[in-house]
Amino acid sequence: MPGPRVLVASDLDRTLIYSSAALALTMPDARAPRLLTVEVHENKPLSYLTETAAGLLTELGDAAVFVPTTTRTRKQYQRINLPGPTPTYAICANGGHLLVDGVSDPDWYAGVTARLADECAPLEEVRDHLAATADPTWVRKHRIAEDLFVYLVVERELLPEEWVKGIAVWAENRGWTVSLQGRKLYAVPKPLTKSAAMREVARRTGAQLTVAAGDSLLDADLLLAADRAWRPGHGELADAGWSGPTITALPERGVMAGERILREFLRAAREG
Repeated sequence: MPGPRVLVASDLDRTLIYSSAALALTMPDARAPRLLTVEVHENKPLSYLTETAAGLLTELGDAAVFVPTTTRTRKQYQRINLPGPTPTYAICANGGHLLVDGVSDPDWYAGVTARLADECAPLEEVRDHLAATADPTWVRKHRIAEDLFVYLVVERELLPEEWVKGIAVWAENRGWTVSLQGRKLYAVPKPLTKSAAMREVARRTGAQLTVAAGDSLLDADLLLAADRAWRPGHGELADAGWSGPTITALPERGVMAGERILREFLRAAREG
């Protein structure tokens, strides 16, 4: 019997799963849905989805090739315990690592690092510039992720908008992209893409249709590469009014957007 013909590549944070802070996007406490914890770190619950979304995700795992697709590092991704069948493939570090049964494919990683060396400024230059220009009054942490990209943990309410715009232009001129998501500001090499990894999984699985969802600038290439895609009514892409010919901009925000996206994925999987 042939396997599923549809590949579902979905961003996780603020697309399918939500932190306590991101839950505020949804609705007043009195109307909040029942939640399932899907991530615990240092004995504290960190991420959730609704019980309805959990059921939909379990159905989706049986109906399609579901590929979690995240900017998280492998270690951060492995903290997540999603309902449903364990995905065979996962995309971590914004496409830098392609996990197969939980293990990074070394050939894929080697190809990625070769492209980065050829096509953009080195990580050290970007790291040093961020360290030199970011103000300690609003930066809480400087981090290098998987030796592939850089991110800062910031106090969002203190972060100067003009600094963000300036650093985005500086990075653009060096082949890097800047993305602000919640309390994290990412600087990621442009050749490091979720879309390339999605195409590789589609090739390996023989999927005939690719669908995707995401909320941030780092998801834009993924959404454009998919045959059909959705973005929620919150996040960087929504704030910019960003869309495309095969992309549906949803009105739902927060965990309700997560439920709607999963319903759209299921419909696509069943229609084939």
